[in-house]
Amino acid sequence: MSKTPISDFIQKYYKHFNAATLVDAAKAYEAQLNQGSKMLVSLAGAMSTAELGKIFAEMIRQNKVQIISCTGANLEEDIMNLVAHSHYERVPNYRDLTPEQEWELLERGLNRVTDTCIPEEEAFRRLQGHIFDLWKGAEERGERYFPHEFMYQLLLSGALEPYYEIDLKDSWMYAAAQKNLPMVVPGWEDSTMGNIFASYVLKGELKASTMKSGIEYMTFLADWYTANSEKGIGFFQIGGGIAGDFPICVVPMLYQDMERTDTPFWSYFCQISDSTTSYGSYSGAVPNEKITWGKLDIKTPKYIIESDATIVAPLIFAYLLDF
Repeated sequence: MSKTPISDFIQKYYKHFNAATLVDAAKAYEAQLNQGSKMLVSLAGAMSTAELGKIFAEMIRQNKVQIISCTGANLEEDIMNLVAHSHYERVPNYRDLTPEQEWELLERGLNRVTDTCIPEEEAFRRLQGHIFDLWKGAEERGERYFPHEFMYQLLLSGALEPYYEIDLKDSWMYAAAQKNLPMVVPGWEDSTMGNIFASYVLKGELKASTMKSGIEYMTFLADWYTANSEKGIGFFQIGGGIAGDFPICVVPMLYQDMERTDTPFWSYFCQISDSTTSYGSYSGAVPNEKITWGKLDIKTPKYIIESDATIVAPLIFAYLLDF
């Protein structure tokens, strides 16, 4: 069926192997939304630094995603790109860098993510000054929030507006903040902002309890899943790791540990990953393995696209957005 140029292109030429799975997964995602199911999207890797926000923000605005699970890095790096984009440096020949050249980048305050360097002062430290005020203010008022809620407060406060360097519509975090979109950020402590928060705790300037924990994220997710799963909730996983592993476990936790045997399985599953199937790799496990853990049903539509998410995800989103 004819849709739009990008959609027509992939339907015409993407006929086999990972290409065909991309099309099948996009159509099944669309079918989920059409039947009233909700969708969780998980972001691992460095998708924010890869500027996925250029299209993912529109997915949020058009209600194509109802909840997000992301790493702490993706949470903060979208905002860093928003306020420091002109200071980023691209290193096309990153595969050829010597250890000495890597050290030179460090001394210049440039932290490399594949071919892109994030500037220390303009990105990390710029956020630090403003987010600390929110952390400290909450603590003084006896309030506690999740990591993403502090980031939402930061964006909606307008404190960063003088630093904007990209079109605000290209920030997926700003789009999420505007909708107060539900989110879980497992393992936030290993992000840059998480490290910085920990440093203030070590210095006695903040209390660890001011930041809500991973266990509280899980209990929030359990309540959200229970309240929203009547027509099904799909799972669209970009990359591997904790961003996917953490939220998918909510179903067996509810079913087995809470003994809520009426808990429905995830109604759709798709993973984009370049982690090939290997010994002991959960990120590289085929979807059928998740059946044995009580996460997916026998009849759950399941897709795994073994490819680069920076190529695949925008194509699937373009299909869903009728680009």
